[in-house]
Amino acid sequence: MTHTLLWVHPHASAFIHAKRPPPSGFVQTPFSERQASFSPDGHWLAYSSNESGTDQIYVRAFPDKGGKWQISNTGGLYPKFSPSGRELFFRPPGDNQLVMVASYSVQGDSFVADKPRVWYPKPIAQLLTINYDVALDGKRIAALMPSEGAAQHQASGHVIFLENFFDELRRRVPVSK
Repeated sequence: MTHTLLWVHPHASAFIHAKRPPPSGFVQTPFSERQASFSPDGHWLAYSSNESGTDQIYVRAFPDKGGKWQISNTGGLYPKFSPSGRELFFRPPGDNQLVMVASYSVQGDSFVADKPRVWYPKPIAQLLTINYDVALDGKRIAALMPSEGAAQHQASGHVIFLENFFDELRRRVPVSK
């Protein structure tokens, strides 16, 4: 039995005066495909699949031309293309919460990825959802980090939202005239 787990839905703004078509299935397999991410140019789709028995990162052309490339080699979840440059970020599954990255190039209709490497040696927080994002320049990542030290573990269930960030920054670090 084939399951459709990745869907493509046209953007609403493209159909302001016309009836919007329904979403269409993109990847149809008996496996669990999820966590899709489009490349900045919209020609590639990265996703996680358990077809090998372990969650791995795969890339397909968009629209699909039948080719598929496995990017991760020790497992992968939550792929994110760098908005600039030619890099694909992801997290390994399990307790190893490092951010991995694979540089890539496109050669004709082929997606050619380098061997994934650790992007930063400190693990990010372990959550059951995506907990990082890549900056537009591709050089920085915003990530939830685990607390360090016993005192910080007591407050680990709290989140602090800081409104008016620049007002607070000016208060803490006054500008010299």
